[in-house]
Amino acid sequence: MKIVPLAEMKAKLSAYLDECTTEGPIVITRNGKTAAVLLVPRDDDDLERLLLGRSPRFQAMLDRSRQSIEEGQGLSEEAFWKAARKRAKERKAPARRPSERRTGD
Repeated sequence: MKIVPLAEMKAKLSAYLDECTTEGPIVITRNGKTAAVLLVPRDDDDLERLLLGRSPRFQAMLDRSRQSIEEGQGLSEEAFWKAARKRAKERKAPARRPSERRTGD
């Protein structure tokens, strides 16, 4: 694992980005303390995992979901996928004004 001060990283970012692609992540320090990590995602899925893993909003949603499951309020797998399909279908449908909405949906 390579460690590089921020000032050096700023001066040679392009070279370090190339190096990161082949050698792996580089730790960036500011005043001797870790400030960031430069890394190249393997693909779009890897990028999405990295971003979601650091998202406070996503983490809070996971925490709420885990708590619901622990309290016995979770959905079965079948119920989850049924709700997911219904929601996807609703999103594809054109929006209706409240007066046009059917009851019992």
